[in-house]
Amino acid sequence: MSESPRGCPIHIVFDQPCIPPNTGNAIRMCAGTGAHLHLAGPLGFNLEERNLRRAGLDYHDLATMTVHKNLEACLAALPASRVFAFTSGASAFHTDVRWQDGDVLLFGTEPTGLDAAALAHPRITQHVRIPMLPARRSMNLSNAAAVACYEAWRQLGFPGGV
Repeated sequence: MSESPRGCPIHIVFDQPCIPPNTGNAIRMCAGTGAHLHLAGPLGFNLEERNLRRAGLDYHDLATMTVHKNLEACLAALPASRVFAFTSGASAFHTDVRWQDGDVLLFGTEPTGLDAAALAHPRITQHVRIPMLPARRSMNLSNAAAVACYEAWRQLGFPGGV
């Protein structure tokens, strides 16, 4: 993936993603915003998988993406920024955060979300959630990442956006 022009100065992390179209959609969203997508392994798919390529369409070369061995390696490679873990169990909303350049938005795997070890990681600044109606388990991973990324980008004044 190529370096994108200055855009949303946010890092999106998917921990152990396993549904290729969700990652493809996130690649497309990151290409459109300038956010940097990080995939923390192990991945549940091959990056050349047809469903991932189709969901990302021709945006792969416009997005910045880094693949890391695991979440520990990913968080160690990221700047000393704030890390926000998205979980349905949090009490604070993502809109309560005053987003800053370099913030990290961490999302768990599609079937289960972030595990207890990830939620307890010392790099986690805060647990946050996206509001939903009662009795709903979760949002689609790529949709949740887009909702959160666009809120952060909005608060930052849409740098690089037109």
